[in-house]
Amino acid sequence: MTADPALILAAHGSADPRSPQVAQALAGRIRRLRPGLDVHAAFLETSAPFVGDVLTDLARRGESAVVVPMLLASAHHARVDLPAVIEQSGAEVRVAEALGEDPALITLLGQRLAAAGAPADRRDVGVVVVAVGTSNDAANARTSTVAAALCSRTRWAGVEVAFATGPHPTVAEAAIRLRSRGARHLVVAPWFLAHGRITDRVAASAAELGIPMAEPLGSHNLVAAALLDRFDDVCLARVAA
Repeated sequence: MTADPALILAAHGSADPRSPQVAQALAGRIRRLRPGLDVHAAFLETSAPFVGDVLTDLARRGESAVVVPMLLASAHHARVDLPAVIEQSGAEVRVAEALGEDPALITLLGQRLAAAGAPADRRDVGVVVVAVGTSNDAANARTSTVAAALCSRTRWAGVEVAFATGPHPTVAEAAIRLRSRGARHLVVAPWFLAHGRITDRVAASAAELGIPMAEPLGSHNLVAAALLDRFDDVCLARVAA
């Protein structure tokens, strides 16, 4: 690999334009944070450009790259789909860890919740962190650690993780658990980078229960910094080797 690899942000992709717009906005933030770095937002499905096409083009030009999965869980897309796309492209790249439960993202989630009426010092607050859910139990278990990480920074009555698809608990089930622990003011926190069809369904479920919902993580410097950290980890490991 060359001294200055390109950074490929590999996002899921969505038919909802709000999702790829956030990916492109994050690429822009990274360019401002790291002038001169060649940054590309690319997608595994539905949205353009396709990750494989970007990698094939870089390989054709003889350029190296680091792929950073812009994913909040190391599930099927990170473990199966992305490696298959990379292999098919023929590009020689290194792949960083998925974003996962990064401390910077937990901090940002707390900020989103404070803006939605759940300040860290309020004892009667219960928070339902809603993630997408997957068939991979290990990935779901890792996502569930967001609850403990978030709760440790607050005086809230509790935090529960619910899943929008797949496993239990649902938002309603998580809300019952929190109310049984004394939470009188509930807020839903979407563990998503962007709005989309799934977050719309979560918002509808929350509205039916009379629970306000915070904003997704979105295009924020803390997300951009976390992505850069993944990129730098790979680059430093390459130098050390």
